[in-house]
Amino acid sequence: MSSPLPSIAFIGTGVMGRSMAGHLRAAGHALHVHNRTREKAAELLAAGATWHDSAGAAAAAADVVITMLGFPSDVETSYLGAGGIIERACPGALLIDMTTSSPLLARRIAEAAAKRGLESLDAPVSGGDLGAREARLVIMVGGSESGFARARPVFDLMGKNIARHGGPGAGQHCKMANQIAVAVGMVAWVEALAYARKAGLDPAAVHASISGGAAGSWALTNLAPRALAENYAPGFYVKHIIKDMRIALDSAAELKLDLPGLAEAKRLYEKVAARGWEECGTQALYRLYLAP
Repeated sequence: MSSPLPSIAFIGTGVMGRSMAGHLRAAGHALHVHNRTREKAAELLAAGATWHDSAGAAAAAADVVITMLGFPSDVETSYLGAGGIIERACPGALLIDMTTSSPLLARRIAEAAAKRGLESLDAPVSGGDLGAREARLVIMVGGSESGFARARPVFDLMGKNIARHGGPGAGQHCKMANQIAVAVGMVAWVEALAYARKAGLDPAAVHASISGGAAGSWALTNLAPRALAENYAPGFYVKHIIKDMRIALDSAAELKLDLPGLAEAKRLYEKVAARGWEECGTQALYRLYLAP
């Protein structure tokens, strides 16, 4: 007789977390949820998830704890704060932070978890809201081989391209590499379409010509059409890509690596935020080139 599925606490049911948690619940896992805004967990609660008033309370009820939060400060408080996840997690629980966060913080969490006999993974994702909805996220993992083996059946419900890159912090380092490529790549397609528009061409027609060739990218295929349709709804927030670029630049400085392309992308996105568009999707960068 097969063993029952592990119960899962999912903390952070926002744009991506809601879909990710939904796949786990649909697969039959008992789901315990917490979010700063309860309304954002309403769909999961309607599907049978159990609400908890804090991250620590949710962790105390589950075999596996997953967090999908906004900022490293949220992660630090949720895991290391008084009454938080590490303090209240069940003995032997597996902790998985899927937030894009700091490699250094991931190592601190792993050390604190180990002192309590818990396993911890940093497992940030890529793929945005669409990848979360379709359960085909890229999942980049740091932590022990044993923890990764335990987590793999859970990861398989949320993603397709799943890899362990090393010990604690390695998943976050891989995600920083991803975000460097994303941020600089966003500038590339935005400037290409802004140039086409300024030259008197139809940007949509130019997009159709270049998106399938050497200039093609996931962002050009999926985000450029949203920008051209003036759809700036967030799949991934401007405020979050700025956060990620700051982490990447700080990590690069520790490694004594100069990243001028990333520094320029950060400068441009900070201009987007200064226009009041930080709650928009990252494709709002295109608006900067349309604005007077």
